[in-house]
Amino acid sequence: MHATRTPAQAKAWLESQGISVKDFAVEHSLDLHTTYQVLAGTKKGKRGEAHRAAVLLGIKEGTVAQ
Repeated sequence: MHATRTPAQAKAWLESQGISVKDFAVEHSLDLHTTYQVLAGTKKGKRGEAHRAAVLLGIKEGTVAQ
């Protein structure tokens, strides 16, 4: 099991990788607004698209369908 990131750590990770939030969302077929909301902490990633975004960003443990 690996450690999860906070939304702030996920933002910093994207920046350190040189990836914009938009590029990350497009690469993973995520809704851009939902991705921003997960990073802002306004959506917790409990289900659906927000869950997928949170898992892919490393904010939440879980699995996503490919």
